Amino acid sequence: MKTWKALAAAAALSLTLAGCGGGTGASDNKLTVWLMDGSAPDVLIEELNKEFEQSHPGMKVDYQIQQWNGIQDRLTTALTSNDPPDVIELGNSQTAQFSSEGTLLDLTADADGMGKSQWVPALAESGAWEGKQYAVPFYAANRVVVYNKELFQQAGITQLPTNRDELLATITKLEQTHGADPDFQSLYLPGQSWYALLSFIWDSGGDIATGQGAEYKGALDTAQTREGVEYYQQLVKTSATSAPADTDEAEPQQAEVYAKGKVAMMIALPWEVQTAAKTNPAIAELSSAFPIPSKFPGKTAPVFLGGSNLAIPGGSADADAAKDWLKLLTSQKYQTKLADSGVVPGASQDTSALGKNPVSAAMAVASKDGKVPPPVPQWAAIESGQNPLKDMMTAVLTGQKTVVDATLEANDKITRLLAANN
Repeated sequence: MKTWKALAAAAALSLTLAGCGGGTGASDNKLTVWLMDGSAPDVLIEELNKEFEQSHPGMKVDYQIQQWNGIQDRLTTALTSNDPPDVIELGNSQTAQFSSEGTLLDLTADADGMGKSQWVPALAESGAWEGKQYAVPFYAANRVVVYNKELFQQAGITQLPTNRDELLATITKLEQTHGADPDFQSLYLPGQSWYALLSFIWDSGGDIATGQGAEYKGALDTAQTREGVEYYQQLVKTSATSAPADTDEAEPQQAEVYAKGKVAMMIALPWEVQTAAKTNPAIAELSSAFPIPSKFPGKTAPVFLGGSNLAIPGGSADADAAKDWLKLLTSQKYQTKLADSGVVPGASQDTSALGKNPVSAAMAVASKDGKVPPPVPQWAAIESGQNPLKDMMTAVLTGQKTVVDATLEANDKITRLLAANN
């Protein structure tokens, strides 16, 4: 057994002996909160901490901002220490791993008081393990089709695409108008943008993995999944994108490519528009968005909900106070403030505040059909390692493998990785 698993088991045992109230240490009247850099506006957290301290005389909040780089190791170390933080933020694809290790406090009995009835379903699922709730939804974001209004207008496009065929027709019309410009791209779509790929796989009725509890296996070996892959392949071919086939949207940063004003569309997160505007301020006013179109009329394609959950370490010496902090954050007051910051609030289904910006408004519409990867501990390693989905798409787009052969190979790899350490 790996060392970290042994430590995790020891921590779980200590928690059992200590009872459900939290760790064995005495309260130090300090609530230590770890949130990730950029997760929530400072002004929101400052207001929340002030309100919390007013209702908990003598207790202070020690708010610490963490960086995503290296967080997995820091969390593993902190959760098995004698003095862990009291509230932590976890990526939704990380949550199952820590939940399964027994290092997080069981919040099942507290969930209703934290607004469970309003939680975003996909995030709620990612924070559960074996029928118990170990994490509370924090926030989410999903991809939309960001487009350059000026380039659309010049091509005479007045109706936005509402299904897959219309998206292909839009690309064709853009190419007819702007294709003579060697720098123009109707759709910038990197080969390994697997988050975007998931929308087309799910929309076709396929999946990447299926199962129950800890028992999951690959699900790419189906006609439905292959249809989604083939549509992605068709988008790349029709748009003649210059995006690399062997990297994702971060290499190069697609927002920087879009900023040049020669890209008509990109499948992106809303804040990538603001990233582009740092280079070209005019691009913000030129940009709008629509949900990723579905093959089914009147629907939008399912989207990957990337985001975070909040949990209480099992060894927290101030678990009751930590629960109160979470109850405050999941209240409608602070969920609305989260939405005002431009993200989908995890503990509220009211996304009306996102309607103030057309790009965020499109995200809110699409988020209603949000999904997350398999809620199993092994998925975090698949996502952060040599992701078989990325290799699959590169092989297909470069002609190294047929769609059938590439999906079979990726399916076998995912099945093996999901079975590891089961």
